[in-house]
Amino acid sequence: MRLFVYIIIFFSFFDLFTQLPIMSPFAESLGATPFLTGLVVGMYSFSNTIGNIISGFLTDKKGPFYILIFGLFASGISLFLYQLVSEPMGLLFIRFVHGLVAGFIVPAAFTYSANQTAQEKRGKGVALSGAFVGLAAIIGPAMSGIVASKKSEVFVLGITGTIMLILSVLSIFLLRSIAIKKKEEAKTVTSNVTIRDFFKRSGLVKAFAGAFFLMFSQGVLAYMLPLKVIHLGFDSKVSGLLLSTFGLVAILVFILPTNRIFDRVNPVKTLALGMTLMGISMLLLGQTETLQIMYVWMGLYGIGFAFLFPSINSLLIDSTESSYRGKAYGYFYAFFSIGVVVGSSVTGLLELTANGGFLLTGVVLLITAALSIFINKR
Repeated sequence: MRLFVYIIIFFSFFDLFTQLPIMSPFAESLGATPFLTGLVVGMYSFSNTIGNIISGFLTDKKGPFYILIFGLFASGISLFLYQLVSEPMGLLFIRFVHGLVAGFIVPAAFTYSANQTAQEKRGKGVALSGAFVGLAAIIGPAMSGIVASKKSEVFVLGITGTIMLILSVLSIFLLRSIAIKKKEEAKTVTSNVTIRDFFKRSGLVKAFAGAFFLMFSQGVLAYMLPLKVIHLGFDSKVSGLLLSTFGLVAILVFILPTNRIFDRVNPVKTLALGMTLMGISMLLLGQTETLQIMYVWMGLYGIGFAFLFPSINSLLIDSTESSYRGKAYGYFYAFFSIGVVVGSSVTGLLELTANGGFLLTGVVLLITAALSIFINKR
């Protein structure tokens, strides 16, 4: 059943990544202004953050089974609502609803996966889940762009909606035993952990910070990498190939025997290593004007990403118990959503060039990596 949960994780991120190439053109086709187009794109992340937090609370109270069913079914329905849109404000509303209900899926799915994985194998488990996320990041945008060019944006969203509805039905039969088990545990296990308690735990703070800065760098990459590529005189499609390079390298680290390191080495050390490699790669990207060398630096970024993602998940698992892990994952993925928005927004507000954005992000990542080690030694 763990494989089925990985499939759910794949398609929840597939839903996110398929939106990237098509949402701006879709909004513009409805007559949205540049400002409103930006709101349409960002609204999903905003409401997704709310959904993540709500999902965390409900997962601990009701169990991941019911939250997964609701999230998958509601997401499927919301994806079909795009076909009814005829003007920008209607699209903005549906983006809010879609992001909100989609936010219920990931915290519940990762909570289920963590609770079903043996403690000594939790690093390998989250590495495998990371591989499915990376695979979605590669397949989603490519499929979306190709299908939308031949059909339409709403056709792409309809495909994803159909998959979500199918998964919701399959989940009822394949994951029902988890609901029964959760009811039995609820009779004997209660949790009085508050939000303030989360931020008193060093491991959770590092996990939240790691999630935020990982996606901060992703937001900068999504914003600045296409600008850098165009500045060098290449087609914008090259930026997609560069992003695919980091994704492929990360997947290799996730699935090869290298994933055993996440169960053998302190996650704080692999967190610092991953963030350091990402920071160095960002600094080097800002200084490089040769496309072939940029592929090398994106590969280095992929290695760093592959070390950081399992590390922050392992820190969260080690710092929580199953009775309140859902709530922790809710905040964890809220920081994911916020990080993307802040990364692209800050570099935009500061009116940085692509090289300036990479420089800023590289410095921030290196400082954060150093702090994680320094605080760990205190």
